[in-house]
Amino acid sequence: MSEQPRTKRTAHHRPPTRMSALVMACAFAAGAAVAVPAAAFAGDQDRRHGHGGKPRADVVQQAIDRFVEEDGAPAALAAVTDRKGRERNLVAGVGDLATGAPVPVDGQVRIGSNSKTFVAAVVLQLVGEGAIDLDAPVETYLPGVVRGPVDGNDITVRDLLQHTSGLGNYTDGAPFLGVDADGQPVPTLTALKDWYVEPHELVALGLARPAAPEGEWAYSNTNFVLAGLIVQKATGRPLAEAITERIIEPLGLTDTYVPGRGERPLRGEHPKGYHAEPIGSELFEHTDIDSSTGWAAGDVVSTPSDLNTFFQALLGGAVLQPAELEQMKTTVPMTGAPESMRYGLGLMSTDLSCGGLAWGHGGASPGYQVEGGVSESGDRALTVATTALHFVLGPEAQSSLAQGIPALVDTVLCS
Repeated sequence: MSEQPRTKRTAHHRPPTRMSALVMACAFAAGAAVAVPAAAFAGDQDRRHGHGGKPRADVVQQAIDRFVEEDGAPAALAAVTDRKGRERNLVAGVGDLATGAPVPVDGQVRIGSNSKTFVAAVVLQLVGEGAIDLDAPVETYLPGVVRGPVDGNDITVRDLLQHTSGLGNYTDGAPFLGVDADGQPVPTLTALKDWYVEPHELVALGLARPAAPEGEWAYSNTNFVLAGLIVQKATGRPLAEAITERIIEPLGLTDTYVPGRGERPLRGEHPKGYHAEPIGSELFEHTDIDSSTGWAAGDVVSTPSDLNTFFQALLGGAVLQPAELEQMKTTVPMTGAPESMRYGLGLMSTDLSCGGLAWGHGGASPGYQVEGGVSESGDRALTVATTALHFVLGPEAQSSLAQGIPALVDTVLCS
């Protein structure tokens, strides 16, 4: 693993848990929720041979069954690529709590902050082409946009991609969060379901949030909205077009797309997503939302197998030139997280028990949470999606999932 010396911002002022560090696209609040019982269904499809297979009680199937039966996730989907190159898709739970419809195998889900890795890859392609300089001030590309406690002259493109800019996180306050009677933050996401917002409005919300203290690593969705704006400035084209033409189409990610302006329904087969608000209430269906509130920080739609393909291609050298991939894998510490976790340029690493590293990101969007990891060579991969944010399932379920998914990634990548 490449390591970058500690710079002016290398710590986190709000220590993340193992799970929260992986899903900060929705770092809104945590609390108790009613776990929903669900009948378990299992499916397994061997994509290498292009046909359905019999259900297999392997370690991944057993794990996602537990996520449904014991932790209360309405559904769980997994895509696995093992050391021999065998690929399979597994499901558990139900795709629709009202009807009991089965979970579509390898169905589409909102991938949240996994989108950041797509954006970072586009930025680094443009770095390789000489269109963007990682160490140039943000002011170079977005003159006059970043003003306040943090100034665009004082932070670089690299700072944005590795969250060392100090910029406030726009999802850490209104309208994404409110406060309860005890003054504790509570999510207010239901009201935003159909809210269309422009990227510059998200930046304004971020600039209004308190800046991180000098010298700290601080995860902020605002960073990647700015990175998306820089891509648009450098290419003269919409960000969605850059991601599609540079990443999605060349890799053949046929079930992956960037939602269009104001687009709310998912395009392909998908399990319904669920949410609970206020925390502690019953889960309700929350699938069709306007994802402009995430934009470059988290609006991509994909499937577990497409995400495996993307991360395997990225780590395998099919997306970036060696110099840019090395930059992406140059990491800084995430103070407050386990020492085994580090953050690169839109990419996170975690130590494996068998030696080496798991690479990936993780992310969440109201209704879906998507985690996983890929081996350093890109030959093994696992992606797990659940159809509810883990925190709405309650503290016990969140703790179980926070332990269970990383352990499952370790098992698959070390097998």
